[in-house]
Formats: sequence, C-alpha cells, structure tokens
Amino acid sequence: MEKWHYLLKFQYLGFRYHGWQKQPQVKTVQFMLDRTLEFILGHSNFKTLGSSRTDSMVSAMKTACTITIKDQNVEPKWLFSKLNENLPADIKALSLERVDKNFQIINHAKLKTYYYLFSNESKAYPFAAPYMCNIVEDLDIEIMKEGAKLFEGSHHFRAYCYKPTPGKVFDREIIHSQIAENDLLNANFFPEKTFLYTVKGEGFMRHQIRLMMGALFRLGRGEITLTDIRDSLKEESECIGFVAPASGLILGDLKFK
Repeated sequence: MEKWHYLLKFQYLGFRYHGWQKQPQVKTVQFMLDRTLEFILGHSNFKTLGSSRTDSMVSAMKTACTITIKDQNVEPKWLFSKLNENLPADIKALSLERVDKNFQIINHAKLKTYYYLFSNESKAYPFAAPYMCNIVEDLDIEIMKEGAKLFEGSHHFRAYCYKPTPGKVFDREIIHSQIAENDLLNANFFPEKTFLYTVKGEGFMRHQIRLMMGALFRLGRGEITLTDIRDSLKEESECIGFVAPASGLILGDLKFK
C-alpha cells in the first residue's frame, strides 16, 4: 500500500473549539480538518498528526500538521485550494507541501513563539473576549515586565507544569520572554490599551505559559515578589501562579529546524 505525505501549515481562531486533538463528543480543530478532508477526498483513508496540542479556546496564527493519504497521489496545489474552499471560516490553510516519509512532525526540533494578550480594565469588553484576558484588579505592568525577563534562559520549570507525567523533563530553555504594549492585533472593540506577553522556546509543557502568565498576574497584583519568581525556577519549588484563562493565548509561530 503506497502512502503520500504532506505538511500543512494553517491558522485558526480557537474560541469555539476544544483544542486541536480529537476528543469524544466535542468539536476540535482536528475533527473539523478531518471532516473537511473526508469530504474533499471522498474517503477516510488518511491520517492527520499535529505538531503539538493546544488547550480549549487557544488560537494559532501558525501551526502545522502532517497529512498521510493512502493509495491516492493528490496534487498539493489542488488540495490546498480545496481546503480553503471547504474549511470553516475560522480555520485557514497557509501552505501545503509534500514531505519525505521520514519526516516526524512531533520529534522534529522546532522553535515556537507564543503570545498572550491581556488588558487591565475595570469593565469587561465582551467582543474582545475571544482574543484576550482582562484583569480588573490594578496591575503594576512595570514589575510584570521585570518578572517576565526572569523566565529567560535555562531553568527548572517544575512549578510551571500542570499534572506532570512520570519522567517528565522540567529543565527547559526560554529564548525570549517579554511584556510590552500590544502591537500584534488591533480592533475598534478592543480596550484602548492592551498588553502582549511574548514567549519563545523549543518546547513547552502542559499549561506552562498560562501558569507563567498567572504568576505574572499575581506579581502585578502585589501578591508575590520578584524573589518568589526567581525561587520558583529552582528544583523542588512550588507553584506560585494559577492557570491563566486560555482565551488570551495564541500560538504565534512555528519553525522547523
């Protein structure tokens, strides 16, 4: 049985999805992609495999998956066009190319960039809710900027992993960690002032960025100190944050080395 392998790069707004990976009785991005492929190809003799999982309501500006199709050599340009004709409006194919059968999307080294959008307003902005988290309590943004820089470098991130599995490796390197005013997304229904947390690294653990953001929110509210964040990056440290809401988190970019 002959197989053909493709690499699909795509983006999606995650507000109405329960993450990427298929799950029973809920709508996920993978479910919608597979359903669309089955409609286009006229059969289900294919398999999709994502580069990573995302949580419910998390969006992606650029992510990737492989598509393996059995017994049908499909032209990439044709399939790319058909995907964008038939995918729902909140999922868009960015590129599609053939890859070698030895390409392993999960094990292939890659650099990920995540964004977390947030605002600090006394009232809610309902139309902005799919894109950002709003914290109503006063935040000291300047100290949060200092705290974000502490995550850069190689550290022990046990305190920033939700329900780790046995044998999990907690030593990770973060290449870039910064809070600044938001210049990524803009809309007339956004609050006047919004902020963007940018994190870059090769791999992140379950809820790691949301736990880091939760710690920075606590820092901004004066509940913990910069020293607490430094200490949380040592072995045997305890979690000092909380899992920040998913709706502010965006997988911004994905690069294969």
